[in-house]
Amino acid sequence: MTLPAKTQRTARKRGWLRKLSTQYELLLMSVPFVGVLFVFHYLPLWGWIMAFQKYSVPKGIFGSPFVGLDQFAKLFGDDRFYTVLRNTLAMSAMSLVAGFAGAIGLALLLNEVRSTLFKRTIQTIAYIPHFVSWVVLSNIVVYVLSPDRGPLNELLTGLGLVNEPIYFLAKETWFWAIHTIAALWKELGWSTIIYLAVLAGVNPEIYEAAEVDGAGRFGKMMRISLPSLYPTAIMLLILAVGQLVSTGYESQMLLGNSLVMDYSQVLDLYALDYSLSIGDYSYGVAISMFKSAVSIALVLAVNTAAKRLGQSHVL
Repeated sequence: MTLPAKTQRTARKRGWLRKLSTQYELLLMSVPFVGVLFVFHYLPLWGWIMAFQKYSVPKGIFGSPFVGLDQFAKLFGDDRFYTVLRNTLAMSAMSLVAGFAGAIGLALLLNEVRSTLFKRTIQTIAYIPHFVSWVVLSNIVVYVLSPDRGPLNELLTGLGLVNEPIYFLAKETWFWAIHTIAALWKELGWSTIIYLAVLAGVNPEIYEAAEVDGAGRFGKMMRISLPSLYPTAIMLLILAVGQLVSTGYESQMLLGNSLVMDYSQVLDLYALDYSLSIGDYSYGVAISMFKSAVSIALVLAVNTAAKRLGQSHVL
């Protein structure tokens, strides 16, 4: 017998309230964090109104004249914007692919290590760069690649592979690869933590059964360990894609220079330049709104694809 729709809604509401009453401690604990999220992430969104104004600091938001979509027309009509967008998407995509492949590969390899001391040592060494600022790491990269007695150039010239030092950071088309390698070095160890935790939760009996069936280490890795990472990897991919156009600017600003500007400048640097150097705050806010819109679209697209593929999703 099917209950009326109104009765079903009432039952669902009572069930929801009953569940809410049993978890009120967790809700109270989450209130401060939700408050911080609201204050620092949602409350500042009212400033987006500047993107539809010709903002002037003396007049303020309430005194600046509205110009409609003029800032967005200016944005999409600027050839420099498309160059910066290309750089942002290219470096983000390269770092995303390298980071995912590297983290999963390192987690699979560490999971096969039997020596606990060796495993923890490698993990610690791989984690350390995550806690070092980009200022320090970029100086290390610049020193290693320096044409003036840099270790890499010294090695290449010592082996006779090159006759004179190479100016690595002065070659435009090399910047994306250099940035990707530097970002991979910084975050590779930290990114493996979740994957190692997932692998630690796999039932050992599954590996034992596979070994009885004649599977070797590589076979168990490819048929048991790797498939067990798929749901987590898809979820992390969805979250990472949302940050595809929000890569920050620290690494690009510290590793880049005027010689590689056409390949190193990203959207955040572009917006910062207009907002602070030129003083066009409305244009900078329009860039930020564009980034947010693209991020939402990318998250929804990847989440929809994950649903269709039958994998985990977050929405």
